[in-house]
Amino acid sequence: MRVTLIAAVSSDGFISRGHGIPWHLPEDVRQFRTWCEGKWLIVGRRTFAEMQGWFRPGQTPVVVTRQQTYEVPGGHAAGSMDAALAIARTAGADECGVIGGGGVYAEAMPFADTLILTRVDTLLLQGVAFPPIIESEWRTLSLRHYDADAVHAYSFSIRRMDRIAAIAAH
Repeated sequence: MRVTLIAAVSSDGFISRGHGIPWHLPEDVRQFRTWCEGKWLIVGRRTFAEMQGWFRPGQTPVVVTRQQTYEVPGGHAAGSMDAALAIARTAGADECGVIGGGGVYAEAMPFADTLILTRVDTLLLQGVAFPPIIESEWRTLSLRHYDADAVHAYSFSIRRMDRIAAIAAH
């Protein structure tokens, strides 16, 4: 099963100031929503709570939480990243997406085959960090740049990378 981390990250490596997304980029949101259609999506409990109302039919959330009795409408709760991946794999998922937050991204990074990262041209200076990326382990497959405009306060780029070891194994 393929594991994809998908995130928007500031130029200095942060995904948030601690609550919510600190920018509004409609084109990034459109691409994120399109990619997530019909997918198994692994998400942390706090991020899941912030995303209430976001999940659509066909998406299956798997919430990583230490709360053993946590209820996930239309989805599953898992006590660890290993357990979350096992749930998706057992259900027959051929790919699952990891969509945040910071701790979940850090736990998932060793399992990741693909990264889809939106690099937002702004500095947050502090907040919730995305885990470090060892560039030599990844190969860029696509990179698209978008300029700031009337609906995008910041310029940004969307980069898709595959882990080199995963490329060699396929």
